[in-house]
Amino acid sequence: MAKTALVAAFVNAIIAANPEYEAVDDVYLSNRILALVGDDALPLTTGTTNVIDLKNELVDHAVTTGVIDDSQPDRDILGDQLMDLYTPTPGMVNREFWKQYRDSPEAATNYFHHLSEANDYIQTRRIAKNIRYLTPTDYGKLEITINLSKPEKDPKAIAAAAQQKNTNNYPQCQLCLQNEGYKGRLDFPARSNHRIIRFDINGHHWGFQYSPYAYFNEHSIFLDTIHEPMHINRQTFVNLLHIVTVWPHYFVGSNADLPIVGGSMLSHEHYQGGRHTFPMTVAPLDSTFAWPAHPDVTAGIAHWPMSDIRLTAKTAEALIPAAEEIRAAWQNYSDESLNIRAYTDDTQHHTVTPIASRTSDGGYQLDLVLRDNQTSDQYPDGIFHPHQDVQHIKKENIGLIEVMGLAVLPARLKSELAEVEKFLLGQDNAMKDYHRPWAEQLVKDNAGQLTADNVEDIVRQAVGHVFLRVLMDAGVYKRDAAGQAGFRKFITHVTEAN
Repeated sequence: MAKTALVAAFVNAIIAANPEYEAVDDVYLSNRILALVGDDALPLTTGTTNVIDLKNELVDHAVTTGVIDDSQPDRDILGDQLMDLYTPTPGMVNREFWKQYRDSPEAATNYFHHLSEANDYIQTRRIAKNIRYLTPTDYGKLEITINLSKPEKDPKAIAAAAQQKNTNNYPQCQLCLQNEGYKGRLDFPARSNHRIIRFDINGHHWGFQYSPYAYFNEHSIFLDTIHEPMHINRQTFVNLLHIVTVWPHYFVGSNADLPIVGGSMLSHEHYQGGRHTFPMTVAPLDSTFAWPAHPDVTAGIAHWPMSDIRLTAKTAEALIPAAEEIRAAWQNYSDESLNIRAYTDDTQHHTVTPIASRTSDGGYQLDLVLRDNQTSDQYPDGIFHPHQDVQHIKKENIGLIEVMGLAVLPARLKSELAEVEKFLLGQDNAMKDYHRPWAEQLVKDNAGQLTADNVEDIVRQAVGHVFLRVLMDAGVYKRDAAGQAGFRKFITHVTEAN
């Protein structure tokens, strides 16, 4: 029987993109595809040449003919298996990456990023659903994102996963090297088309990949090839500065290594980076301070709602000991007058969120954001965490991305804020009760100015200012006279100790 247009088009796309295959592999690839989607695909035709659209047509047909269930996990598993044929092997990708790197770091990342989008590993179509805008503040333009890209849990998939036993603990987590090429299952994402670039830091093996649900341009993940918990120490600064030496057009940072102030995945050592300039990175300095022990380092306090010490130098080597002295001092520093406590009994509360980048003159910048994860009766979720009155907008941990000024807000807000807009306009609405105090204040603040044309922008900008409050809540040293005096006191403690 003649091969169908759909299968033929997908085979042609594979041969054009994957140097592993050539024209003589035509029949072989056709049979590989049919083995995945079923022989009933033979009568299909197509009106597209876009490889992602072709893949989606094949998956749709597999659902129609009952080859797979109509659930997001099953669709993703099959779709990624098809795109795995389109994607060169890990060895070929690594060889091409480092070959391109000889021309320039940008050429290498351009190649890898394009491949990761073309093979649908980076979910560009889902990412495009996110709501994004800027909110001007006294600290620059904060970036606001309502995250709609990650698919919601499918009830059928949840029920099926509950019946499925996974006793092998493989992969150990979603950041492990074991994910490369992993088929996926109902309770674990498909990664057949996933590729990881290998590199070394002082003889220790690391991996570089892109995030499938990017929150910013070329959102990258740098992962330890050993599954071990996050930790911030001197080696962290060595690692971060090495990465921005290898990838000078990227920033890279680490989530803090403690609960509440850390990221959502503390079980695996990893960093996040990318080709993006965040509001915090370009925030001016409020002040600089002398540090005789480190004459080659320029040090200052950034104009930022969180407590950010910025170090710059011509060389990475100059920054490492200075950063480690700040980290070590902060780990053991307390100021009871400001509710700052390094330990409760034997429980550590202090760490830093470090971010490395390159300066315009080729030097190095290291931002160290001071973190404290204490809780109290008044603030059971965290003293330096979004307080209860702003949790209607953001209650999750304030991790690396938020620290730098990009809000990643939950998908629920898309529909919830639409109801807030109706409330502001005096229309019938189903607004959640937890938005009411905020919404009533918005009515007062914008009395006589609310219209159908401007209400969305008013609400969005108000959300941006709530995010600013979130950052201020998370700031250890508040932006008032007492807080900034306390900050300078800590700086003196550090610089006079050496």
